[in-house]
Amino acid sequence: MKGQVLLFFLVLVPRFVFGQVSYSIPEEMAKGSLVGNIAQDLGLDVKRLQAGRARIHTGDNVEYIQLNKEKGLLVIKEKIDREALCGQTTPCALHFQIALENPIEIFPVTVVITDINDNSPVFEREERRFEISESAVVGSKFMLEKAIDPDIGLNGLQSYTLKPNDNFILKMNSQSDGGKKVEMILQKSLDREKQEYGSLLLTAVDGGEPQRSGTMQIHITVLDANDNAPVFTQTVYKAEIKENSVNGTVITKVSASDADKGSNGEVSYVIGNSMRGLSNVFVITEDGHLVLNAPLDYEKVQKYEIYVEAVDRGGLSDSSKVIIDVGDINDNIPVIKIISSSISIGEDSPSGTVVAVMSVNDPDSDVNGKVGCRINKNTPFAITSTSSNFYSIITDSDLDRERASDYNITVTCTDEGVPSLSSSVTLNLQISDVNDNAPVFERSSYEAYIVENNTPGLSVFTVKATDADWNQNARVSYILEDSSVNGVPVSSYVSVSADSGVIHAVRSFDYEQIKDFHFRVRAQDGGSPPLSSNVTVKIMILDQNDNPPQVLYPVQTGGSLVAEMVPRSADVGYLVTKVVAVDVDSGQNAWLSYKLQKATDRALFEVGLQNGEIRTIRQVTDKDAVKQRLTVIVEDNGQPSRSATVIVNVVVADSFPEVLSEFTELTHDKEYNDNLTFYLVLALAVVSFLFITCLVVIISVKIYRWRQSRILYHSNLPVIPYYPPRYSDTLGTGTLPHVYNYEVCRTTDSRKSDCKFGRAGSQNVLIMDPSSTGTIQRIQSEKSILDEPDSPLEQKPPNNDWRFTQGQRPGPSGATGGPEVAMGTGPWPQPPTEAEQLQALMAAANEVSEATATLGPGTMGLSTRYSPQFTLQHVPDYRQNVYIPGSTATLTSNPQQQQATAQQATQQALPPPQASAQPEPPKAAQTPASKKKSTKKEKK
Repeated sequence: MKGQVLLFFLVLVPRFVFGQVSYSIPEEMAKGSLVGNIAQDLGLDVKRLQAGRARIHTGDNVEYIQLNKEKGLLVIKEKIDREALCGQTTPCALHFQIALENPIEIFPVTVVITDINDNSPVFEREERRFEISESAVVGSKFMLEKAIDPDIGLNGLQSYTLKPNDNFILKMNSQSDGGKKVEMILQKSLDREKQEYGSLLLTAVDGGEPQRSGTMQIHITVLDANDNAPVFTQTVYKAEIKENSVNGTVITKVSASDADKGSNGEVSYVIGNSMRGLSNVFVITEDGHLVLNAPLDYEKVQKYEIYVEAVDRGGLSDSSKVIIDVGDINDNIPVIKIISSSISIGEDSPSGTVVAVMSVNDPDSDVNGKVGCRINKNTPFAITSTSSNFYSIITDSDLDRERASDYNITVTCTDEGVPSLSSSVTLNLQISDVNDNAPVFERSSYEAYIVENNTPGLSVFTVKATDADWNQNARVSYILEDSSVNGVPVSSYVSVSADSGVIHAVRSFDYEQIKDFHFRVRAQDGGSPPLSSNVTVKIMILDQNDNPPQVLYPVQTGGSLVAEMVPRSADVGYLVTKVVAVDVDSGQNAWLSYKLQKATDRALFEVGLQNGEIRTIRQVTDKDAVKQRLTVIVEDNGQPSRSATVIVNVVVADSFPEVLSEFTELTHDKEYNDNLTFYLVLALAVVSFLFITCLVVIISVKIYRWRQSRILYHSNLPVIPYYPPRYSDTLGTGTLPHVYNYEVCRTTDSRKSDCKFGRAGSQNVLIMDPSSTGTIQRIQSEKSILDEPDSPLEQKPPNNDWRFTQGQRPGPSGATGGPEVAMGTGPWPQPPTEAEQLQALMAAANEVSEATATLGPGTMGLSTRYSPQFTLQHVPDYRQNVYIPGSTATLTSNPQQQQATAQQATQQALPPPQASAQPEPPKAAQTPASKKKSTKKEKK
């Protein structure tokens, strides 16, 4: 193998060695040919290749080279074609890697593929033909196609040769892409009379060893010179064609002749541009046939005029005119246009109502354009012609929306052509509803069953009525008609849902009280006026085993004890007594059975399962106890079953005195047991009552204290101020030693409805000017209830418009002051007596209990105990409960004290009304309870 081997080693990291080896080989080497000794070139031992599992990695490329690990050689695996592998790219090389393991070593290998001259130049076509006129000038160029050689370099295409070269020479021009353009140039004039045909051979040659070449045959035909023009046989051609003729129909044929021979005598036909677009409607063949190429329409164009040209090969020509008449056929359907139409009409519309108006037109001519219209049958409509080409659709019978809610009216119009053509249009007409149908129930009557002891509100069943009308007229509402069942309105038994017709049980039924009842339900539509119908509904109550058996005999009484006597000589089957019981239920629920539950001696008595008879089952002996106690259980047959028990006392004795003694003992035992049970139940009830009472009292006290501390904090209720003239506190030295309180009246929407206890009236001094327009209040520094964080910080001053006459001021009922009182300088009303104070306290306590019922939003809670001269439109007579906003002062009515107060007031400098300070927020008023305590102290 000839080639040059280059070996490079590059050690990157320990145990990882990267080297590079390059080989150069020619293409087209046979399989198995040697590329190189890779083991030797890399300096590796063959055993290392085997132990390291040497392999070639080519990635995604085709593996042309394979490794022989036994010999350490690289050999050809697949035959390599350089042109297929790299094309015109140089150099052409294969890149792959040889990988070893333990330790890992990778060696890149490059194999360069060199070109050999294995491809000849090839022309795309084997021959080429030229037609050259004998009049062609010298120097005319004729382009020749290039040959293709896949090889490169010297092995590629190098030159062209042309033989013989008597009239033509070759010229090669280099191009920008490196290729060469080949041209054949006329160097000598042609003469058709000397040589009409010629043949040349073009050869392409490469530069390889051995040299390869390719050839192409060139055929040249010398053409005659054109000196005669074509001539048409007619100057004008006429033809007719129907408008429904198909494409390809031959209309006519034109003909022209040329005196020249050969190509100069050959004539071709073309359509001139006489009319725009005719070249698309008609075409002409080489032999002069005029052919239809597009559909014709008589309604658009009735005649065509076409100019046809005849041209020879030399470019000489002649022209002629072709006139084509288009014949009409019935090819247009009538055109229907709706001018006006109704979407819907009422079902009560009279006959002759116009539904739609339309126009009909047929663009065809003569009889092909005459049109007649009709509508589909079995419809309550008709079509009439109002004028030329106009038609109306009218109703010709009564309409019924319940029979047909809409109509599809199809109008068909047909012309008189042969064959006739028609078109149709469909109108959808809605019939609007009129309330002419009453609701109809699905059944003529209804029966429903419901088990007794049902839950109130239970759905029993549903009545259903339908209305043939539509929308609101078909909206059915269900109404329970007024009637009574056993003197009770049926509405207290059942109710009917107005929308769904569901019947609900209003109460829980008892089969033992009522077994069935009936009522009527009316179905009414929503039309105007409404229509209705009714139906009878019968409700059957089904029995439920809800009643236990009731024992009629023996009677169980608490005051006496009944005992049955059995003689000791009684035989087997002796009838002791019979338990008689009944069950108010019905059916199987009332079937009773009797069983012996307990007995002093079960071997002595038995009970009949069906009849309840108690009989002896053996002979009575002396060993049998005298007192026999039998417990008989009576069960019904319901599911689940219910039962009752009865105790039968039997005394085995032969004489009545013996029976009496035993009866007395039994009575005493029973009374003892009954008394013991009663006392146990009573004790339990008393203990429970005491516990609940204590719990309620504790909770009430807690709530009361909390309410007391929160009563005046969040109230938005306005107060009615009253300012007595010239009133001042005398520190308890006046003639009125009683402490008055304030009563706060609040509405039901207040958070609290109680009173706050205020401080003694002697703590504050309230001074009023005669005009009652300003106050001065001295408040001691100790904190009051209103100083709490959540209490209001400021209260608006009272309205000055609240002024009352002497008859409206607080005081004893009917008290009337003199002139000095009216002027604001008279004495305060006389203090109440002890009887009046007691009466006031009792009335106040009574009003607190009535506050919830008597107070409403916006009221002031005025009591009826006040003076009859004051109504809700007046200020009430509070008697002892005088409300003075902004002060807790103790009032006095002593004239001397009043005068002392007036003198004290004159000594104090009062500010002018406009500069007076705003009234302080009212302090908490005294309650009746605090007033009572203060009164007791005064007495002491």
